[in-house]
Amino acid sequence: MRNARGPGIVRHLAVGAVASAVGTGAMDLLLYRRYRRDGGKESLLRWELAAGVTSWDEASAPGQTGRKLERLVTGRQPPDSWARTTTNVMHWATGIGWGVQYGALAARTSRHPWTRALALGPAVWLAGYVLLPLVGVYKPIWEYDAWTLSEDFS
Repeated sequence: MRNARGPGIVRHLAVGAVASAVGTGAMDLLLYRRYRRDGGKESLLRWELAAGVTSWDEASAPGQTGRKLERLVTGRQPPDSWARTTTNVMHWATGIGWGVQYGALAARTSRHPWTRALALGPAVWLAGYVLLPLVGVYKPIWEYDAWTLSEDFS
C-alpha cells in the first residue's frame, strides 16, 4: 500500500523551495534598494552575485559560515578563490532551506496556516542571531543597537 502522504510532502517541499527562492529574491531586492539608497554603486547583478568578494575577508555571514563548513569537511582552509561562490551558494541554500523546512512543517500541520506563515520571518531572524554567534560569524544579539536589529528584522 502506498503512503498517502508521500506525494503531499514532496509537493509541500517543492512549493516551499520555490516560494523561498522567490522570497529570498524579494528580500535581496529590498536590501539592494537600501544599499543604493545608502550610496552603493554596484549594479544589481554584480551586487547579487557578490562580484566584489575576492577573499574571505570580504565574504558575508553566509560566506563565512560556508568557509567554516568547508574547513570542517576538507580539514584545511579553503582558498580565497572559493569565497565568492561559497557566499552565493550559502546565501541561496539558507533561504531555500528555510522554505523546505517550512514546507515539511506545512505538510504535517494544516491548522493555522497564516499564523505559521507570519511566524516564519521572526523565527528565521531570531535563529540567525542565535546560531550565527555560535558559529562565530555574528556578535551576540545584545551587542547590536536597536536600529541595526530593526533594519535587519524588517
